[in-house]
Amino acid sequence: MRFGENFLDELKARIRPSDVVGRYVKLKRQGREFAGLSPFTNEKTPSFFVNDDKAFYHCFSSGKHGDVISFLMEVEGLAFPEAVERLAGLAGMEMPKSDPEAEKRAARNKVAINWMDAAQTFFMKSLRRELGKDARDYLQSRGLTGEDAQRFGIGFAPDSFKALKDELVQQGAKTDVLIEAGLLIEPDDKSRDPWDRFRNRIMFPIHDPRGRLVAFGGRAMEKDAKAKYLNSPETNLFHKSRVLYRYPEARKALADPKNNARGLIVAEGYMDVIALAKYGFDHAVAPLGTALTEEQLELLWRAGPEPVLCFDGDKAGIRAAFRSVERALPLLKPGQSLRFVALPDGQDPDDLLRAKGRAAMEKALENAIPLVDMLWQRELQTAPLNTPEDRAGLKNRIYTALRDIKHDIVRDQYKTVLLERFNAEYGYRPASGRQYQARKSKFIPSGQKQAMSANAILSAKERRIIGAIVEWPKLLERVDDTFFALRLTETGHSALQSTLLSYWRSTNTVEKSELYRHIEAEGLGNTLKAIKRERRLIEAAMGGPDADLDIRATLWNAEVDALMGKNQAQNAREDARSRMADTIREDNAEGLKKLMRASRRRRQD
Repeated sequence: MRFGENFLDELKARIRPSDVVGRYVKLKRQGREFAGLSPFTNEKTPSFFVNDDKAFYHCFSSGKHGDVISFLMEVEGLAFPEAVERLAGLAGMEMPKSDPEAEKRAARNKVAINWMDAAQTFFMKSLRRELGKDARDYLQSRGLTGEDAQRFGIGFAPDSFKALKDELVQQGAKTDVLIEAGLLIEPDDKSRDPWDRFRNRIMFPIHDPRGRLVAFGGRAMEKDAKAKYLNSPETNLFHKSRVLYRYPEARKALADPKNNARGLIVAEGYMDVIALAKYGFDHAVAPLGTALTEEQLELLWRAGPEPVLCFDGDKAGIRAAFRSVERALPLLKPGQSLRFVALPDGQDPDDLLRAKGRAAMEKALENAIPLVDMLWQRELQTAPLNTPEDRAGLKNRIYTALRDIKHDIVRDQYKTVLLERFNAEYGYRPASGRQYQARKSKFIPSGQKQAMSANAILSAKERRIIGAIVEWPKLLERVDDTFFALRLTETGHSALQSTLLSYWRSTNTVEKSELYRHIEAEGLGNTLKAIKRERRLIEAAMGGPDADLDIRATLWNAEVDALMGKNQAQNAREDARSRMADTIREDNAEGLKKLMRASRRRRQD
């Protein structure tokens, strides 16, 4: 039985590899991956890894590598259809019925793809011939060499109505197949012969997620061409809303263990993607002349949980970013989001890389802002904020945007962040410049009130973070190094942090009642009571009463990133992980205590 590409993609999207592999292998989380003993060899040290983000397993001892379907085929000895049927049952999907017409279309598509490959060969040869000299000169002016053209499959369509047609027909192609593939244009007047669609253009090959050549993009050589860029039309092979330029190569590069990125880079055009790849950012893709679609967003998330959308730093680029926010909101899930880079001075990645090099691009990527910040900026820029009515409009727009987020837990988190910002920026401010604090029945200067408000928000965030550990001590199995690296501002929180870590280090199984007694014995009963009073808020922030440990860990890390800033949090946890690992490896209990005391002193400085 043949399975449609859409069916298999949906099946893989619904199944987490670790859930299936975990039925056969005892897995233990190690950072972003799961590790266990190989099911294919007899080994004592784990060398078998599963990565849910990238949807693959890899076994170093046997060299086997693949997706969840190939894993079932290996361990159960199943044929491909049997493995698919087993997984479809787990995913709650009905198996597709046999469709003879679909099989005929697949066979015809295979023929068309063969001719697409032949067309690329022709275009690449044309670029190297005398008739391709102007195209070569243009590419050279953009910093591309002959080797680059070969690497990226760049070619040239001659300025002729029949050069490609004559070449392929001579090789045995039928004109109706070439028309279906989008290589030829069939005139309305049937008395005329079809002609080449692409003429006098630099040609870029476009592959589908499976790596098949399904379309071309052509850049016009004439300055006054009606369309500077021309893509293949929609065909049985090519649906531009479901394809990203260089996606197969970018996904493979992202899966390389040497690449520490959490998602693909999305640029606006072919030349941007090529420039990024030339400078070592091989995990870059581009949509094909349109705003990102839902299908393209799903492709991005299939490769990694947090793609970075890199737009030109002009008004058009900002508008494109805002459209991407609108498309992404209904699709958000825990651990699945976007970040945004707006390049300076209207530059695109190609401009920036050629002017300032790789370091400038790295810095821009490091400063990428999360989706929630871009959403906030979108709502701020929609209308003026000069009057109470204007500000009420902003709050109304925030609630409208929140309704677009389908996932309850994600929506709750966005609501917390956005309303905190609204209240901090546009909370009650009387015209006198002084604010009234009802509980204490006295006026407080506005600046002092704002500082108090900021401190209160910071304290509440710290209580959520540390309270989650108190409520679910098993979280420390996932986040102990990050928790160790935190620099909490309040003395009580800092002391409780050290108490929790030391108790965790000395206790195999943490019983909550015993943990409470230990905290109180350390003289931190009042801090514990303050956290207990906010148990419902903490529970809501960590996914509600029924969330599993994976979701709680994801939400907890998001709270930490919001508190410290993502780069600072990452650097701190890596530093802490290294120092804690060395201390624990040496079984140096006193050294661990010293590290904790040093961490506490740094927080107090």
